[in-house]
Amino acid sequence: MFELQGVSHAYDEAEVLHVDAWQAAQGEHWLLLGPSGSGKTTLLHALAGILRPAAGTVTVAGQDLGALGAQLLDRFRGQHIGIVLQRLHLIPSLDVAHNLMLAQYLAGLPQDRQRVDEVLAGLDLADKGSAKPHELSFGQAQRVAIARAVVNRPQLLLADEPTSNLDDARCLQALELLQAQATACNATLLIATHDQRIKSRVAQHYDLGARA
Repeated sequence: MFELQGVSHAYDEAEVLHVDAWQAAQGEHWLLLGPSGSGKTTLLHALAGILRPAAGTVTVAGQDLGALGAQLLDRFRGQHIGIVLQRLHLIPSLDVAHNLMLAQYLAGLPQDRQRVDEVLAGLDLADKGSAKPHELSFGQAQRVAIARAVVNRPQLLLADEPTSNLDDARCLQALELLQAQATACNATLLIATHDQRIKSRVAQHYDLGARA
């Protein structure tokens, strides 16, 4: 579903990421492991098309991301890739439903309120469609961010340290939500983490620290 070949990136001439080769199949669930500074977020951004690596090829759903111009890349990301960042980046002036509908609009897809309501209901947020982000608890806001990431039925779902600031119970809940939503879309799931609590709950691991 995704494949990386010879991918590397540097900041100020210091290499922060190097992956010789790695591929994952559709529907697989992976953890991206490594200590702080090992390049986990950089690699997620490369897979999302947010960052173009200095070298190498990043292919998602059969598409070489480096071959797309900025506008086509934005459209491809919106239609095929969902991402939950450490900062949730919900639009504060929009209610929850319109945050999700904006994701549909930016992907060039029809604004489908029925799909929005379906996703919110599946995350126990059916009564929060008209709420503004500041009216949500942190856990609710996190679930809205997951809903936004999956509303367009992505083939690849990425999450950056989604459990790092959560207690044990909420950590497990967040992981189960991501896994359930990925399974519902048959999406490949990749979670970047250094949280030791979830290592045993996802079978496949790629450790950047071990490849440093």
